[in-house]
Amino acid sequence: MADQVFPTKGNLLNVKKSLSLARVGYELLDRKRNVLIRELMMMVDAAKALRGSITDTYKDAYAALQRANITMGLISRVAEGMPIEQSVNVTYRSVMGCELPKVSLDVSANHLTYGFENTDGNVDMAYISFNRVKQMTAMLAEVDNSVFRLANAIKKTQTRANALKNIVIPRYEETVKFIENSLEEKEREEFSRQKVIKAQKERRKLRGRAIPTEKFTVPDVEQFF
Repeated sequence: MADQVFPTKGNLLNVKKSLSLARVGYELLDRKRNVLIRELMMMVDAAKALRGSITDTYKDAYAALQRANITMGLISRVAEGMPIEQSVNVTYRSVMGCELPKVSLDVSANHLTYGFENTDGNVDMAYISFNRVKQMTAMLAEVDNSVFRLANAIKKTQTRANALKNIVIPRYEETVKFIENSLEEKEREEFSRQKVIKAQKERRKLRGRAIPTEKFTVPDVEQFF
């Protein structure tokens, strides 16, 4: 049902302006949705590739750790000497208003914290393997978080676009049609009223005109005698 607005030309111009803005907004939201979907598809492909390789990386790392434990016994003393991880940096980039994280690791912080005297090459391999795990985990965390944010942004954009397409724009179109029909009806009524007034004026003019009549003269009776 059209919004019950007073059918005037001013309101018609305002509603048409709002309708134009709603259509432009829908086009922009549609473009934004397409860009976000393309970005999401690339992220999903990257996530699949990472998940396929990170599993093998974890297997290799735990296998290296197992060999180190076998050759040296439990290496808990070496693990306790490892510093707390503080090399992770998170920045953000914007894609159509959606903030996506960028996770990076400080390479300069990767230095050995144990000596070589009481360790062997298996410990070094375990250290290198888990360092690779750390890097891939950071990459996967970046991609997974980006996918989650993009999915939410696409859902919100889709909801707003559907609201404009299915509710707002049809409502404005119906209101424009209602006002235009009302104005056309008023114009027809005004035209008919003007015709009636003109006809009445014409009849008054005709009534005001005096129709000339011939004078009837009575003949003189005496001229016959």
